[in-house]
Amino acid sequence: MVELTSLTIAGLREGFRSGEFSAREIAEAFNTAVAAARALNAYTVETPEDALAAADAADKARGSAELGPLAGIPLGIKDLFATQGVDTTSGSRILKGFKPPYESTVSANLRKAGAGMLGKLNMDEFAMGSSNETSAYGAVISPWRRKGSNVGLTPGGSSGGSAAAVAAGIAPGATGTDTGGSIRQPAAFAGISGIKPTYGRCSRWGIVAFASSLDQAGPMAKSVRDCAILLEVMAGFDPKDSTSLNLPVPQWEAGLSSDLKGKRVGIPKEYRIDGVPAEINSLWDQGIEWLKDAGATPVEISLPHTKYALPTYYIIAPAEASSNLARYDGVRYGLRVEGVHTLDDMYSATRAAGFGAEVKRRIMIGTYVLSAGFYDAYFTKAQKVRALIKQDFRKAFEQCDVILTPTAPSAAFGIGETTDPLAMYLNDVFAVPASLAGLPAMSVPGGLDGQGLPLGLHLIGNELDEQTVLNAGLAIEERAGFSARPEKWWS
Repeated sequence: MVELTSLTIAGLREGFRSGEFSAREIAEAFNTAVAAARALNAYTVETPEDALAAADAADKARGSAELGPLAGIPLGIKDLFATQGVDTTSGSRILKGFKPPYESTVSANLRKAGAGMLGKLNMDEFAMGSSNETSAYGAVISPWRRKGSNVGLTPGGSSGGSAAAVAAGIAPGATGTDTGGSIRQPAAFAGISGIKPTYGRCSRWGIVAFASSLDQAGPMAKSVRDCAILLEVMAGFDPKDSTSLNLPVPQWEAGLSSDLKGKRVGIPKEYRIDGVPAEINSLWDQGIEWLKDAGATPVEISLPHTKYALPTYYIIAPAEASSNLARYDGVRYGLRVEGVHTLDDMYSATRAAGFGAEVKRRIMIGTYVLSAGFYDAYFTKAQKVRALIKQDFRKAFEQCDVILTPTAPSAAFGIGETTDPLAMYLNDVFAVPASLAGLPAMSVPGGLDGQGLPLGLHLIGNELDEQTVLNAGLAIEERAGFSARPEKWWS
């Protein structure tokens, strides 16, 4: 029989429904793979019983009208999503032992569709990081290796556990969240696909907040089709989230087509930046050719405020984080440092012990830019620049239907190799503008660099036009023929 953990979600769905194998066989195969891959540190909690219970329910319902669209499919859930009765810590010591009495809307939607949960996936603490090195559980190790090297590599961040799990075949798909590139950059590093939908497509209710005007859930999977399958289930209006879009969810999977005749692909001249390896720009040029082959016409566009996107993001996101993270005080849940004399001392000691260095850094930056003397100079100005970045995209989409760029300025780097915070922030240079504008954006694998590591291509669509992004992604996927998988060294 085919190795079940190598199949896509679409392949598992087809095999389960046709009776080629049972949902329980799928769950057992992935549970075994998860247990054998602990060296990757991708999961913070394993829930094999949950996956088996959902599988048994799927087997019982097979052939009936009650069968959900994800019946028989076990998934990994990023530790940012509240899961009822299962540890939800956002990769932070300050939430140690927190078991929510409720379920996030996105994970509830997946459960209603029949999906089981393999476990909670490791991540950068409170989604703050680009390498999964800020997690209180320790770094996730990418399943990929450089040619002739055993150096542990980062799977990217903050959704590094999700990326590593899918790439290693220990989850057929996973949830991620994207605030400034945290689905797309790890997808590129791990050689998988991942999409951040339009802001508001997926409910933020029950997702631990980082920056509320930027956070958005999305799927990570082996293929573009799998991302479309998952996103259809994850998305939808939620009255519990005031930013949720009250719009019908399109049938993205049914609408998939790699025929891009009549479509115009924008190539932003500002994304040709110094210091980017030649292999990145070469793949970008190849991506343009692939989209031309699919029938699209490339057009040069300008996004003049792109150069301000990164500093704008690192004012707005920490400012919102400093407000959101004020709720972690040791009073109601999570870590509490005892043996202090006053309430203020308890707050201070708990936060000092509970938050990691990167989270503290961003809280301090955010508190500074929101302070009375600097609010207008920094935060207000950043919001004005954000509006200009949105305006750039609106003008660009008068000339094109989708935008193509590289996903990240490099392939995966080694654990501990990047220690300068500013150098780490540069990993998001291509991804951040779409986040600031709330636009749908996707990374698809395009090829390998000279060291045998995956490189991704990045597609940005107009508001609510996930279909064009997915279709362009499918066109690249078909032409790139990316089938490389990491050699199995971890079990």
